[in-house]
Amino acid sequence: MPGVGGISVGNGSKEYPGNLTPFVTITCIVAAMGGLIFGYDIGISGGVTSMDPFLKKFFPSVYRKKKGEESTNKYCQYDSETLTIFTSSLYLAALLSSVVASTVTRKFGRKLSMLFGGLLFLVGALINGFAQRIWMLIVGRILLGFGIGFANQSVPLYLSEMAPYRYRGALNIGFQMSITIGILVANILNYFFAKIKGGWGWRLSLGGAMVPALIITIGSLVLPDTPNSMIERGDRDAAKAQLQRVRGVDDVDEEFNDLVAASEASMLVEHPWRNLLQRKYRPHLTMAILIPFFQQFTGINVIMFYAPVLFSSIGFKDDASLMSAVITGIVNVVATTVSVYGVDKWGRRALFLEGGAQMLICQAVVAAAIGAKFGIDGNPGELPKWYSAVVVIFICIYVAGFAWSWGPLGWLVPSEIFPLEIRSAAQSINVSVNMLFTFLVAQVFLMMLCHMKFGLFIFFAFFVFVMTLFIYFFLPETKGIPIEEMGRVWKEHPYWSRFVEHEDYHNGVEMGKGATKNV
Repeated sequence: MPGVGGISVGNGSKEYPGNLTPFVTITCIVAAMGGLIFGYDIGISGGVTSMDPFLKKFFPSVYRKKKGEESTNKYCQYDSETLTIFTSSLYLAALLSSVVASTVTRKFGRKLSMLFGGLLFLVGALINGFAQRIWMLIVGRILLGFGIGFANQSVPLYLSEMAPYRYRGALNIGFQMSITIGILVANILNYFFAKIKGGWGWRLSLGGAMVPALIITIGSLVLPDTPNSMIERGDRDAAKAQLQRVRGVDDVDEEFNDLVAASEASMLVEHPWRNLLQRKYRPHLTMAILIPFFQQFTGINVIMFYAPVLFSSIGFKDDASLMSAVITGIVNVVATTVSVYGVDKWGRRALFLEGGAQMLICQAVVAAAIGAKFGIDGNPGELPKWYSAVVVIFICIYVAGFAWSWGPLGWLVPSEIFPLEIRSAAQSINVSVNMLFTFLVAQVFLMMLCHMKFGLFIFFAFFVFVMTLFIYFFLPETKGIPIEEMGRVWKEHPYWSRFVEHEDYHNGVEMGKGATKNV
């Protein structure tokens, strides 16, 4: 491969020249705000489903159970098929749209995918804010899901391609930071909107999703395209000028030539979806499926999505349960900054392993605490304040562990490991698997809480144990490796090297068997 100007480092990789310019910093901050729509929805949905006026209007049977008219079992008060469809329909829609988003992202660029995401989310927010019937709520949720599918497909790819490789971790985690800020803002708004007299505060909560939707819609119109995407669509001169602007240096020949070579290899691949099944992509496909699967089976969406419902179920009053959700939201944001600081300093594996151990311990303690007071019948009587404080503290420590490990890294690592020729397809699988299991967890969580009771936390603790072992044995460190050089981490890994032949990679660019038509 032709190339000049690359700096060879001791382990055989290259260091591309470049700086963290104000231009790329601002660009990545604006793009990362695409996470706001996902975060806002996670936070707002759990809050409105604990508001009495909302339940009375759309889910009267849940309202009666909550008030003890039909059951005193705290575990089962929110167990409702219609309520579950309301919450989980979004994730099924996101799963379907992420497949379409893959083609849009590859053929028309990352920006257009973000624009579609913002517009669809905007329409969904409007319908939900003005909803009069349950079908309007569900149609709105489906449109919100379509928007999230497009945004979650394109934003992490955009950030990984735009960021200088030394700072790729920190800038990409801006996406997760936006998700956590969206959750926190939603929790705070729920707390205050629930106090509005007349019981229409839930409309402001749901309709307020228009604000993050407008941010990503306007942002997608003003953001520049990534050099990778411009090369992929044949605009090489503009791509080189863009790369010089993004890196803040004129000497970008080495990186530019590697990007062009990667693009040429990817253009020869006519069927990236079919190509993913090739043996040499086994590591990538495994990570694209198992990382988002494990991320959902940490149990975090159960905590964040249903935090007000969960706290209400374990004896907190409505105001207290919403405030507890605000507290966990603040912890989520603060702990994510730890990941921003440490991901390019300590590495991905160290954060994954520490966060896994922390979550495992907390889930065991929470299971024991809830089991001791609520037992099997779910009727704890009067709960002492110290008990409630202990549960909230350990849930907060659990949230912190997730927020500096599986939260941001579950999006960062898949977005940085895929070679260009399968990048859009593999990222689509990543988002689809994430949404599929978010949907399944949301679909069955309330029923599982009702039937498994405190054992639900032990259920998720088992998965945290398994995923921590998976990271320890199978995930190579990707810190400080240029995105188009990533192929060598598989070649050097004691397990994955058997799937990756030497000729498959040349200077980090996928070559050989995958670069054929009609494979």
